[in-house]
Amino acid sequence: MKYYIIVGEASGDLHASRLMRSLRAVDGDAEFRFFGGDLMSAVGGTRVKHYRELAYMGFVPVLLHLRTIFSNMALCKRDIVEWQPDVVILVDYPGFNLDIAKFVRASTSIPVYYYISPKIWAWKEYRIKNIKRDVSEMFSILPFEVQFYEGKHHFPIHYVGNPTASEVAEFFASYSEPFGAFCRSNSLQVGKPIIALLAGSRRQEIKDNLPAMLEAASRYADKYQLVVAGAPSIPHDYYAKFISGHDVSVVYDRTYPLLAHSCAALVTSGTATLETALFGVPQVVCYETPIPKVIAFLRKHLIKVRYISLVNLIADDDVVPELVADTFTVDNIARELGRLLPGEPARAAMLGGYAEVKKRLGKENAPDNAANIMVKLLSGKSGQQA
Repeated sequence: MKYYIIVGEASGDLHASRLMRSLRAVDGDAEFRFFGGDLMSAVGGTRVKHYRELAYMGFVPVLLHLRTIFSNMALCKRDIVEWQPDVVILVDYPGFNLDIAKFVRASTSIPVYYYISPKIWAWKEYRIKNIKRDVSEMFSILPFEVQFYEGKHHFPIHYVGNPTASEVAEFFASYSEPFGAFCRSNSLQVGKPIIALLAGSRRQEIKDNLPAMLEAASRYADKYQLVVAGAPSIPHDYYAKFISGHDVSVVYDRTYPLLAHSCAALVTSGTATLETALFGVPQVVCYETPIPKVIAFLRKHLIKVRYISLVNLIADDDVVPELVADTFTVDNIARELGRLLPGEPARAAMLGGYAEVKKRLGKENAPDNAANIMVKLLSGKSGQQA
């Protein structure tokens, strides 16, 4: 069968590449065409556009690149119609993908599957109308989404397990590099423990978050070495203007090995918060926002969930500190980081919370489960309407 897959960022590239491998294991004739990244290309198929050409974040960057965004959307729609896949699989990235879903549903008979739901339970819940209208099947990776979709909105979905949990478990099963070897291979100091800085995978996130992270973590630079996780989609020289004047290193495209050897981390909200928890690394979640007082008001009165980090959302508890909007300050970041360093009581409490998160995620293999369901539906073997 022919699978057309659309992702818009680095985490989507990772999850989609795993799904592609699982689809190929179930469907030996699988053909892939996609908007994606290097990991998907390594699996095989035809890449139409790299996600780096899609990933614009924030009002001004989006406004400045509207022509490019609309051009990419038009190309994607034409390409789907010309290739006539058996299914279009969307991976998160709702601003782009929900428009594609609307077009595919209105203009073709191709089913639309959504792997990794947009976070409409937190913001823009009105999008449920579009999803119910345009998405044939939803494949959820967060356990609390079942109640949101099925209980609240009466839209049946498939909870397939969490791919990040599977990816981290697979990494641990094959990774054995000692701390000293990791440090030497990345030009780090062998004798100093690591505080990792995960400032996001997009330029705007890095610009907004990394300076404050560096200033806060630098207060502990006498005993710990600071290491930035370089995002695969960001040119190496982009980090230079932020790290200049700081005693800090950057490790590129090795976030999992970096987390495996870190004793604490400052993390921008997103999939990285869950990855950090699954590695057992105590963390402070930091997310700078424009007009912080206004955002703090909106968060209190309009945003539908209590938390912004996946760790706290899954646990439904205050496992990790979240410094967002008016609480995002250098002093707050530094204070919370200090509470999580080795020997501090808050560190053990957070690790106990991580155990609950792992329990709730379970041990299902998300890409394998999703691939099996997808192929069954597309083959008409399940008796359900795709």
